[in-house]
Amino acid sequence: MQGDTRTMSPPHAGNDDAMASVWRALGSIVDPEIPVVSIVELGIVRNVARAGHEWIITLTPTYSGCPATRVIEADVRAAVARIVEGPLRIVTALSPPWSTDWVAPEARRKLADAGIAPPGSGNRPASETRPLLFRRAAVKCPNCGSLRTEELSRFGSTACKSQYRCLDCREPFDYFKPH
Repeated sequence: MQGDTRTMSPPHAGNDDAMASVWRALGSIVDPEIPVVSIVELGIVRNVARAGHEWIITLTPTYSGCPATRVIEADVRAAVARIVEGPLRIVTALSPPWSTDWVAPEARRKLADAGIAPPGSGNRPASETRPLLFRRAAVKCPNCGSLRTEELSRFGSTACKSQYRCLDCREPFDYFKPH
């Protein structure tokens, strides 16, 4: 694939109807591990292209070893096959690696509404009294908004999340780790 696709996004009005239909179909596919957001909103879909009759969908998984990758590919195949004819090729692009910078603002809102602290959500430097090696940014509680939170486990319900607890409302929550 040529060029950098980090800024790829669904086409706007006036673009090819089939291309717009493919982007809509991809936008309806929810992430199997975080079903409140779509794979487009998470920035997993990097590009949609046509080469003659062939459709080429480029995906970048959130982690190179993400266990949901094969499920996402199957969902993409099924969704695209329902709306367009011709061969479909799915390309997995690991470079550049996926980044939480690619998560759409709407997805960040949906994550917070679902009780998952989105990456970069109200973070601030941790207490200056802790040794530099152990400082971590405070994570904003998606339930009450407090920055008084603590990490319980580096890995939460999935590899891309950490388990946290709010020290004010005492509720546990997942934090979508930035990378």
